[in-house]
Amino acid sequence: MGDSGGSVVSVDVERISFGGKEHHIQTNYGPVSVAVYGDHDKPALVTYPDIALNHMSCFQGLLFCPEAASLLLHNFCIYHISPPGHEFGAAPISPNAPIPSVDDLADQVADVLDFFGLGSVMCFGVTAGAYILTLFASKYRERVLGLILVSPLCKGPTWTEWLYSKVMSNLLYYYGMCGLVKECLLQRYFSKEVRGFSELPESDIVQACKSLLDQRQSMNVWRFVQTMNERYDLTEQLKQLQCRTLIFVGENSQFHTEAVHMTSKLDRRYCALVEVQACGSLVTEEQPHAMLIPMEYFFMGYGLYRPSQLNCSPRSPLSPFCISPELLSPESMGVKLKPIKTRVRLEV
Repeated sequence: MGDSGGSVVSVDVERISFGGKEHHIQTNYGPVSVAVYGDHDKPALVTYPDIALNHMSCFQGLLFCPEAASLLLHNFCIYHISPPGHEFGAAPISPNAPIPSVDDLADQVADVLDFFGLGSVMCFGVTAGAYILTLFASKYRERVLGLILVSPLCKGPTWTEWLYSKVMSNLLYYYGMCGLVKECLLQRYFSKEVRGFSELPESDIVQACKSLLDQRQSMNVWRFVQTMNERYDLTEQLKQLQCRTLIFVGENSQFHTEAVHMTSKLDRRYCALVEVQACGSLVTEEQPHAMLIPMEYFFMGYGLYRPSQLNCSPRSPLSPFCISPELLSPESMGVKLKPIKTRVRLEV
């Protein structure tokens, strides 16, 4: 692995993490951890998780789904970028280190691509991670072939969200990853049915998420919350995106309205919105099976298929064709995925 940017160096972590190799990369915007899964010769899929999550707590549900794992790992080498200090075993970031801006984190993604010698990539982000990768796509349009966004953010925080984040920041700063902070985060990620209530116990995925949240360094999470609370509106930049975009959002997500707004601002010829009923923001964990067929149709536009349908090499360069007609058919989607609604505007 080369260093294509003179000031970008890396220290490899010689260990296997859940089947992937983890790399600690020193970028121009601070260190970052990247877990790599799959064949480096295949096209690259870059992921970025939501606040307080990393690739295992944000994408394991999807990748533990055999059909989705088959689709993704057959066609891509996956590069899981963790927000600074969110990787397993992360040490607390020095309080003297400057808090990165959202632009710094987007530019950090470019440094990661340079380190691995990657040109154009597919991007897959969840909520805060979706914002970072959308910003990256707007700044480096030639480097993004497509966007898969889950419950994405694209506007600046509302006063309500800003205040809510300030309260959570104060709790993290003074009390660490306490029960109240975890409850705030779980409300952000999951629907009420999955979180449980008096008559219904919380689900296994919520229990697993709680356990993983306990492993986060609270001050590192605090820094990412601070960064996202200073984000700015990307609405104007959305009009300039040149890649195809597939957006998933849970019907009960706190960010449902924002996902609909984002869809309305993107080029309608190359964008589709999939709304997942009875689901919160973290669709990758709560209802990963609902993502499979839309992603299959999305990838068909690039000539990529699951192994049983393979009729071309996944190692061939991706080319961003227009969105597949099947993806633009709500009737077809409705038949195949009953818990799914699609919103696509077609030009007559």
